[in-house]
Formats: sequence, C-alpha cells, structure tokens
Amino acid sequence: MRIVGGQFGGRRLVVPKDDRVRPTADRVREAWMSILGEALVGARVLDLFAGSGALGLEALSRGAACATFVELNPASLKALDQNISALEAEDLVTVHRADALRYAEKLPPAAFDVVVADPPYTVDYAARLVALFRRHPFGRILSVEHSSNLELPGDDTRHYGDTAITFCHAP
Repeated sequence: MRIVGGQFGGRRLVVPKDDRVRPTADRVREAWMSILGEALVGARVLDLFAGSGALGLEALSRGAACATFVELNPASLKALDQNISALEAEDLVTVHRADALRYAEKLPPAAFDVVVADPPYTVDYAARLVALFRRHPFGRILSVEHSSNLELPGDDTRHYGDTAITFCHAP
C-alpha cells in the first residue's frame, strides 16, 4: 500500500499484520480524497478506526494542517507509528489508543473539519457512527467507508465495487 497523491505521493505504508484489518484500496482512497478535495487544505482531520493511518496520512499529504488518529488494535497502532515515522510527520499528528465511537461521543461540536473513518465491516460501527454524527456533529464533514450493500443515511454515497463511501455534512 502507498500514499496515492500529494507531497508524500508514492511513499509506501506498512500494513498491520492482522487478518482482521482490511486496508482501503488505493483507487478508492484516491477517489475519496479527490471528493474531499479543497476541504482538506488546512483542515484539522480526524481518522477514526485508523488502522495503518493511510486515510489521515493521505489527507496530510494533500494539505491538511494536522491529523488525529484513533485506533485500539495494538498491531495497527504499531504500523501507524511506523508510517508516521517513515513520513517524518510526528509534528503534524496526535495518536489516541481508544475506542473510536467512545472517542467521538466525547468531542465538542465541530471539533474537526474533516472526519474519515474505515470501521470493520463485520460490526455495525458505520451505521452507529453516522447516527452519532447526525445527533452530535463533531466535524464539518464525516466520510465513512462501508460495504456497498449497506445503506447509510448520508448526503452522498459513492460506490466502488463492494466498497462504498458515505459523506455527511454538518447542518
């Protein structure tokens, strides 16, 4: 896996050695970041269910001011730390070892400009995250990756084979 675009474009990323981790495909990540486009420039980005950190690091590569990563899995945290170090992005990031939903619940309104999330498909985290955002918008934009056969109540959903990304905007 690699960073697709921006200042870190082409740089390789370490993927956690864990069968439960399903990294976002390069082509999906490229489309996702293109959709977010100008919203990333100077943005405070939150990467929930961060895994390797590919989404938040891609956002930094495309001009985000800073990124906060939330991940609970030890193997993912190790890979995330290696990726941050390899890109020399330590001064731009904060990493929290925490449950992503519990972390988001405690955020003040509009704490972040852009929120990206790639929760496990095997649990209803994507639906729960969107529902939480609708009740308590902790960012200006929430974008969540999920299985394409799951319909979420968002403002826009894009499909890429068996993967979909749903975008929600704060009122």
